[in-house]
Amino acid sequence: MEEESDTRKINNSFLRDQNYATEADIISTVEFNPSGELLATGDKGGRVVVFQREQETKSEPQRRGEYNVYSTFQSHEPEFDYLKSLEIEEKINKIRWLPQQNAAYFLLSTNDKTVKLWKISERDRRPEGYNLKDEDGRIRDPSTITSLQVPVLQPTDLMVEATARRVFSNAHTYNINSISVNSDLQTYISTDDLRVNLWNLEITDQSFNIVDIKPGNMEDLTEVITAAEFHPQQCNTLAYSSSRGSVRLCDTRKQALCDTHCKFFEEPEDPSTRSFFSEIISSISDIKFSHSGRFLMTRDYLTVKVWDLNMETRPVQTYQVHDYLRGKLSSLYENDCIFDKFECVWNGSDSVIMTGSYNNFFRMFDRNTKKDVTLEASRENSKPRAILKPRKVCVGGKRRKDEVTVDSLDFSKKILHSTWHPHENIIAVAASNNLYIFQDKVT
Repeated sequence: MEEESDTRKINNSFLRDQNYATEADIISTVEFNPSGELLATGDKGGRVVVFQREQETKSEPQRRGEYNVYSTFQSHEPEFDYLKSLEIEEKINKIRWLPQQNAAYFLLSTNDKTVKLWKISERDRRPEGYNLKDEDGRIRDPSTITSLQVPVLQPTDLMVEATARRVFSNAHTYNINSISVNSDLQTYISTDDLRVNLWNLEITDQSFNIVDIKPGNMEDLTEVITAAEFHPQQCNTLAYSSSRGSVRLCDTRKQALCDTHCKFFEEPEDPSTRSFFSEIISSISDIKFSHSGRFLMTRDYLTVKVWDLNMETRPVQTYQVHDYLRGKLSSLYENDCIFDKFECVWNGSDSVIMTGSYNNFFRMFDRNTKKDVTLEASRENSKPRAILKPRKVCVGGKRRKDEVTVDSLDFSKKILHSTWHPHENIIAVAASNNLYIFQDKVT
């Protein structure tokens, strides 16, 4: 990873002036489509921005890999639940792409209550020569028509249209935290704090509740669901994580209502390290199946763990993301940073994993070489083709040059959302209202 980090460069960055950034501009999710040609971001203002990768040309071969704005549309609007006197934010919580079946692209986007299926398509022709309409689109008097003509399609400027094809609503009492598309390409799940619902992509007025952990008495509630995901190959298998640091694997072939799991992954807690914050920092904020389907990755506040689906007793690998914060948990609790939900991603070959940290740092761990590297997404190194240099945090003792002390870390700058190109070493990380795209150095 050390050699790789020296050759990693910024490919593109989309920056807005921090002084004029509003709450609505803050990026809340980022996701590559299955081919990696498109990259979608959602923000707290309910907008979805889709970037498209530039195609390589003989005159400008270096442009291959650059992503430019392809389409922008308003996915969700703020709403108000009059029965509960509750305002529903327009913030986009998750975006998930569907595999491409034709010339159009489809993606699912969700806020706290409603999931929408969007179709993104191109149009470069328009029909002309109607018999009953004039050039301005007004209806003509049939008595004035003396001859008939065949309408033709005329070339026009390329237009990218985003259309809401399905709206899936009224199925969640609590806020949706994740959605996942099934490998059968016909169904998907939406998950809130207490329930997982299974939807058919063609049916909007009903869903099937497959997980429900709500107790009869809410005072008996001991945990909530934090994330859920379908297995990448087995359409009957899904996993969901909890705020107590456990993961349950469910098989819908065994029973339709998956309240009882078929596998349970949880690492036993070391009594000697238990503290007031143990339960908070053990809460899992994200889970991801590997592309091979053999492993499952979980992210809690301080670590990333890789589990073998065939071994439930303990993770096969544990990576410390920012263990130097263990002594600062009290102050992190006071400023609510301890509740931040960091995401984690695999690279295309499942050999490297990436997750975010504070001070706009993000961490990469090579599972084969056991090496790791800390990189920074910032305006200072956001020039195109700038080389990213590894960063180090000084834990104790004398600080070396280029090292950052724990006390100087900026906890308002954090990398919560990131994604990795499915086939190439291209990554996208969101830092507040800025999107950074990095790729391996092109020779």
